[in-house]
Amino acid sequence: MDHIATVLERVNRIVGRTVAWFTLAMVLVTFTIVVLRYLFDLGWIWLQESVTWMHAAVFMLAAGYTLTRDEHVRVDVFYRDLSARARAAIDAAGSLLFLIPFNLFLLFGSWQYVANSWTRGETSPEAGGLIYPAIPLLKSFIPVAALLLLLQAVVVLLRSALRISGHGESASGTERAKL
Repeated sequence: MDHIATVLERVNRIVGRTVAWFTLAMVLVTFTIVVLRYLFDLGWIWLQESVTWMHAAVFMLAAGYTLTRDEHVRVDVFYRDLSARARAAIDAAGSLLFLIPFNLFLLFGSWQYVANSWTRGETSPEAGGLIYPAIPLLKSFIPVAALLLLLQAVVVLLRSALRISGHGESASGTERAKL
């Protein structure tokens, strides 16, 4: 099971490391916007919108990667003092009760929204904004983010099951990855 979890987790690690480059792109584009505006009195709406959409892409597509590293915000007043098996049980319950249902809802709930965007050939409502297919492509990140989080939820469940059964290592895969 750990091998399966490692293979599944690799997808989120690859996506997360790739999407991290968007942050550099956001800085460079923002710098370009400022230079163009204040030195040359130039500006384009599509360039400004691209920063917003890159920002959204980073947060949506890197959510699964963040979960692989166990770096999501958590109130762990009691959690940190529990045994590895108790933490694994809480992680499994959280995945089954919250993470999986929410992401299934997000996946199926966003499907028509994204399909409508593609069907209409949606563009930015701003004059001079992003053109087709940028908006539908970017909206497609919503179900992709849900799929990536669902994939990581399976990893959490597999690793939790290993720890609960006593077959898991004392350090989870996410803890090993941090080392």
